[in-house]
Amino acid sequence: MHELSLCRSLIDQAESIARQHGATRVERILLQVGPLSGVEPTLLQHAFPLAAAGTLAAGATLDIVPAPVRVACNDCGAESDASPN
Repeated sequence: MHELSLCRSLIDQAESIARQHGATRVERILLQVGPLSGVEPTLLQHAFPLAAAGTLAAGATLDIVPAPVRVACNDCGAESDASPN
């Protein structure tokens, strides 16, 4: 389950940012996950409390927001949403 290692990396980053700002805990992490990321949001939600135990993020909530697939034209720079295939 690579979601657990992703959670550990996410918490490491959140703890680093929290310490830079003198925070003593992390209350919430907001994460965008796209359909092409290879991440299963449900598994990420289940792995998060295990990874957060004993860290500044213990007891924090993980809010996952779906991110659309965006494509950009190299010629004109136009951007638009696309369906995952």
